[in-house]
Amino acid sequence: MGSAAAFHLARAGCRVVGFDRFTPPHALGSSHGKSRIIREAYFEDPLYVPLVQRAYECWAELEALSGRRLLTRTGGLMIGPRDGAVVRGARTSAVAHGLSCEELDARELARRVPGFRPGDDDVAIWEPRAGVLAPEAAIQSHLEQALRHGAELRFDEPVLGWSAAPGGVRVTSARGATDARTLVIAAGAWVRELVPALARSLVVERNVVCWFDPSRPTPRFAPEHFPVFIHEYERGKAWYGFPDLGDGVKLALHHQGEPVDPATVRRTVAPAEVARVRALARRYVPDADGPLREAAVCLYTNTPDEHFILDHHPDHPQVLVASPCSGHGFKFSSAIGEVIADLVREGRTRFDLRPFRLGRFANGVGRPDAGGPSRA
Repeated sequence: MGSAAAFHLARAGCRVVGFDRFTPPHALGSSHGKSRIIREAYFEDPLYVPLVQRAYECWAELEALSGRRLLTRTGGLMIGPRDGAVVRGARTSAVAHGLSCEELDARELARRVPGFRPGDDDVAIWEPRAGVLAPEAAIQSHLEQALRHGAELRFDEPVLGWSAAPGGVRVTSARGATDARTLVIAAGAWVRELVPALARSLVVERNVVCWFDPSRPTPRFAPEHFPVFIHEYERGKAWYGFPDLGDGVKLALHHQGEPVDPATVRRTVAPAEVARVRALARRYVPDADGPLREAAVCLYTNTPDEHFILDHHPDHPQVLVASPCSGHGFKFSSAIGEVIADLVREGRTRFDLRPFRLGRFANGVGRPDAGGPSRA
């Protein structure tokens, strides 16, 4: 969210200074791992569909500006029980927004995607526009375009704190103080340090992702044959996967990690953690049950309702808090960067941000949401 906001603000003519405690793109937060799913039949809530549709447009624009391929279309499958959260939610979004989707039973799913072996009670929502984003290349492209438009980017410079004053803010970093009119906090797993009142509402979750070589030579996992998928394999439990884009078949559990502190999180992956993913691979994608090529740790920053945060600080309207995204936010970042720029420059956006307001957290920043109109 930060790299996208830096680009959109700089392109709009704002003077931009961006801080990162590391040098992005890096593998220490929530925006790495070679691939991210982008999908339109959004099972979490239909409200996300217009935002992801705009994100598709912004990714295409960034591809043209950067000369990089950032999105690979593979199609997507939302799989699980007919009345499960994933299938039911994807169906609801597809109907609400008139999306081009198709429902498949287990037999038809197995016929069309022989690399996936569904359970007898599984059904799937097939959406043709889904695909894979390249997160590191996307971040690098946003940063390069921000620099091209005059942004100043300060890497390996942690922000230690900030203070608000009438008409502005002061940001204190490891190298001194910087004054500005507006502050955008898009710190992901570290947002609790910069907005301490959120510490009680946000949980940083450690998740493991794995890449496996196929167990035998097969074209089944090529992007043209194997779509991205999210599979509710038990009630309330999901895992997800990607085709082999040259690094092996990427597979991972979704929202089943342990709470951690990002400063002390264990970055190594234990054999037992790989075994949990492999057990699902053996059951549902058996031809992907080959040698482990790589494993990595990714951080989710979860809100209680698993919706985003994108709102002005209730006590300091010159401070905009963005990006704790509960493990499903990267695909939106191109559009959210544009939304942040609109909010900073014009104080409004065409998207409904009411579900993302800080006031919905009774124990966090602001006051419990009474359902009134959004300041955005």
